[in-house]
Amino acid sequence: MNDLRKVAVVTGASQGIGAGIVEAFLERGYRVVATSRSIKPSDNPDVLAVAGDIGDPATGPKVIEAAQKAFGRIDTLVNNAGIFIASPFTSYTAEQYADVVSTNLNGFFYTTQAAIAAMEKQGSGHIVSITTTLVDNPTSQVPSVLASLTKGGIAAATKNLAVEYATRGIRVNAVSPGIIKTPMHSPETHEFLATLHPVGRLGEVSDVVDAILYLDHAPFVTGEILHVDGGQVAGH
Repeated sequence: MNDLRKVAVVTGASQGIGAGIVEAFLERGYRVVATSRSIKPSDNPDVLAVAGDIGDPATGPKVIEAAQKAFGRIDTLVNNAGIFIASPFTSYTAEQYADVVSTNLNGFFYTTQAAIAAMEKQGSGHIVSITTTLVDNPTSQVPSVLASLTKGGIAAATKNLAVEYATRGIRVNAVSPGIIKTPMHSPETHEFLATLHPVGRLGEVSDVVDAILYLDHAPFVTGEILHVDGGQVAGH
């Protein structure tokens, strides 16, 4: 099945932003390895679906190995999988903490580690991760320290990895969204959530997808945290 078409690996690919990312890469001629806990096999020969818990240390390397075996290369990894739990700090449970750290940090770490090892051998590659604008612009209206703790770590690691691998053909970037209209947010919350953005609306999946595609086709951009947040990071 190997050919010269590029290959993207997308985590958290079964719905919302992840599903939008998969579709966008396919429209641009990529082959895609899509993974999530509940993902179903695809009839599209350009899509390899790999089910698994991204927080399991074995899942990320398994997905990268499957991508190499099926398509022979990995050009882009999109670390999209994530858990968001809003809660007052003292109300978080040990189980919630463990779940968020597992998906957000373990999923990023083990998948990225395996992907970069593969990209080093081919001399090129791009990692792009999804963080959150709450890292830079926290608000008491949506208390969510676990998001800042884990996604903030990814933002810092993005810059670190970008510098570490800058001379080896591997770029590392991140997209930092505001509140995006996905199944994560029930419709009755949309009006309130829209007020948290200076532009007065929620973001669309396409807004995040467009940012990822820009970064993927910007060879002189690395170590960038691109805010797609309707002006949140600029303040109110």
